[in-house]
Order: sequence, then C-alpha cells, then structure tokens
Amino acid sequence: MRKHSIHKTAVWLMTAGMICMVSACMEWAGRTQSKESARMSIEKEPFGTTPDGQSVDLYTLKNSSGMTAKIITYGGYVVSLTAPDRNGKMADILLGHDTLEGYLNRDTNPYFGCIVGRYGNRIGKGTFTLDGTRYTLATNDGENHLHGGFDGFDRRVWKAKPMTTQETASLKLSYVSADMEEGYPGKLDVTVVYTLTDDNELRIDYEAKTNKPTVCNLTNHMYFNLAGQGSGSILDHELMMNADGFTPVDAGLIPTGEIKPVRGTPMDFTKPTKIGSRIEADYAQLKHGGGYDHNWVLNKEGDAMTLAARAYEPGSGRVLEVWTVEPGVQFYAGNFLDGTITGKGGKVYTRRSGFCLETQHFPDSPNHPNFPSVVLRPGQVYQTTTIHKFSVQ
Repeated sequence: MRKHSIHKTAVWLMTAGMICMVSACMEWAGRTQSKESARMSIEKEPFGTTPDGQSVDLYTLKNSSGMTAKIITYGGYVVSLTAPDRNGKMADILLGHDTLEGYLNRDTNPYFGCIVGRYGNRIGKGTFTLDGTRYTLATNDGENHLHGGFDGFDRRVWKAKPMTTQETASLKLSYVSADMEEGYPGKLDVTVVYTLTDDNELRIDYEAKTNKPTVCNLTNHMYFNLAGQGSGSILDHELMMNADGFTPVDAGLIPTGEIKPVRGTPMDFTKPTKIGSRIEADYAQLKHGGGYDHNWVLNKEGDAMTLAARAYEPGSGRVLEVWTVEPGVQFYAGNFLDGTITGKGGKVYTRRSGFCLETQHFPDSPNHPNFPSVVLRPGQVYQTTTIHKFSVQ
C-alpha cells in the first residue's frame, strides 16, 4: 500500500506539474499574443457618403505607444495624427475636420492632409508641352494650375487595403486616373501606402504607372501644428531645412526658373530658426506669397533618402523630421488661413496656425528643362517615399 500510495502521489505531482507548465505556457502565450496584437492595429469605420453616393471609410492605424494616424478613402486625407509631447501626452497635430462635409466643401478645405496629384503644386498658365504636343490643364488658381485641378486626387474616392505586421500598420490606397483627366495625358495607375511604425514614424510610399507619356508629381498636404491642432500660431516653431537654395517665384507664385542661394536672405533655414523671426521681412519673395510659400532645393545627390527638414515646438518638446527621396520641399506657413475655417473640435484656424512641408519635384517643372524631370513614360515606374519621424527634446 505504501509503494502504491507513493506511486500515485508521484503521478499526481507530475500531472499537476505538467498542468502548471501548460497553464504557464498558455498564460505567457496569451500575454505575448495580447502584446503583439496591441503593437499594431487597424480599425475601420464609416465616415460618410459623397454627394454622388460613394461610401467613404475611415481607417485608424495605431502603434504600441498609442500613436494613431487616421486616414479616409476620400482624397486619402490624413484627418488626424497624434504624437506624444515630452511628458508622454498625446495630441492631434494636424489641422482638419471632424466630418466628411468639411473636406467636401472647397471653402473650408485648403487641402488639409490630402494626396495631391496628378501634379503637386503649380503649373504656369495651366499648360505644358511634352514630346511636341501642347496640353491644356484646368486653371484653378487664377491663370495657373494648382494641385491637380478642380477635381484632383484630393477629390476622388480611393480603394483601400489594410495591412499589418508586428511592427507596422499600413493602408494601401489605389486609384486609376483616366486618360485626359483634368487635361493630363495617359491612364495613370496610382498606389499610395501609408505606414505607421512602432518607432513613431508615418511613412508614405507612392507608386504610379502610365500607358502614355505624362507628367507626375505626387505629395501630401498635411498642415502641422506641433503644439496641437487649433493651438494658435506656428511662428514660434523652430525650423531647419537642409537646403542651400530655393526656387524664386513671380507674383503668381510660379518659379522663374532660377535657383538662388538662401544665404543672406530670410529664406535661410540652414540653422534652426523661428518661423516667425523673418516672415514679415521687407523681401520681395515673401511679399509674393504673403510669407513663406516656396520650394527649397535640398542638399543631396541622386535619389537617396535625405533629411529635408526638422521642426521643433519648444512648449511641447515635439520634434518632426521629414526624410525624403525627393529633390525639393515646399514650405508653406499657412499664410492664407484667415480665421474663417472652423476645424476639429470647434477650433478656429487663424492665419499661420499650421505649416506644410510638401516633399516634391519643383513647381512648374514641365516648363523648365533645367529642373529635375517629372516626365513618366510607359514601362517606367514612378516611385517616391517620404518619412515623417516624431520624437521629443
């Protein structure tokens, strides 16, 4: 009896031990799975319907630190982007709207966070010549063409495909631009992938293919205020741009074709400088744009990923670095915001309450052979990437 009892006890202990081990393993696996599932996630919800009956969805990308990027399928707008301050407090740092109606109304939506195309920025007098053929585009900015025309990529509903890994959450948007849409030749197949990483980066990858020679220059038009959207002026933000030159413009903000050095002018941001320190200087270029609204020529060789700009907001400690393979960046200081737009949370967007850093090829490049080419031909693939890195100091 004694041996039998000992044997039963040993079996019981072994069984209990195995149960505990299995239980512990399951608990550990559950914690691991929970941790991994909390790292990166994407949620989808409806965001309204366009006047022609197309449904618009909102996708929320989230990483393990709680940073979120919210993107809608209408225009590919980034409608919200949160980032932590030096104390870890999150705030939405993008100007925009709470509802689709705000984005549909041209009077309340100066391209807040959209995909810009087929050509970002301006084309003088809305015309260009390619392979001996002259093309006429929509003139939606006085006598000039701006950001793809009256119905550019910012006013189209894109197809969406969410994707996640352990370290990233991505939203792939696709759109087919018809031949001669807004006056552009060629059917253009476009994809834009937004990726939020666990390193607090928002990466944007653009790709396009055409069946006829055309021009292509895609970008995003996010308006940043690193103190938080609706927090007032951005003039105390410190900005550095990795650019020794810029492209001067005429009174219509069309490049003259020159590339001028920034040294000795209010356009010099080669060292961190408050945006507001020289914005009202008696300088012809600033008068043309009512402040900064120009293309800076980045210091780089080829298409390597390069730091384009770094912005810092002293109150919150938030830092934004913009990295890109593009040759230029348009710095716009929100000069045309005038207090007539009420945005998210009832915030009123006053003059210079947001700034843009639009990575790009230069404005009006189709009409300036000395500028980097924007021509895309059949068999070629247009590819470009911009990364927005967030940190604190």
